[in-house]
Amino acid sequence: MQQWQAFTTEVIDALLEDGSNDQAMHTIEHHFYCDDFDVLEKAAVVAFKQGMDVTDAEEFETEDGETVLCFDVIVQSPLEEESILADIERMLALAEQTNIEYDGWGTYFEE
Repeated sequence: MQQWQAFTTEVIDALLEDGSNDQAMHTIEHHFYCDDFDVLEKAAVVAFKQGMDVTDAEEFETEDGETVLCFDVIVQSPLEEESILADIERMLALAEQTNIEYDGWGTYFEE
């Protein structure tokens, strides 16, 4: 969790420094991947059944040409460290429960 706390602080600070609206709700995309499509798809179903907003599982090609299988969980959240870290804990629990990998989160600049 310590690595995710440092990452979260860094991302939030960078967004605020660039002028992102700290009062707006941000779309947070939590990324998951696995090398077995069936395992990944089952994990997406578990997340959906837990009430999470889940994107379709899909293949994605990395910058170095590797193909990975992935999906995202989408959360609307204020740009607050405490809220995002609580979501990360839920995502890490999901990853552990379903035997997939959590690959962090991202969001967009909000005016």
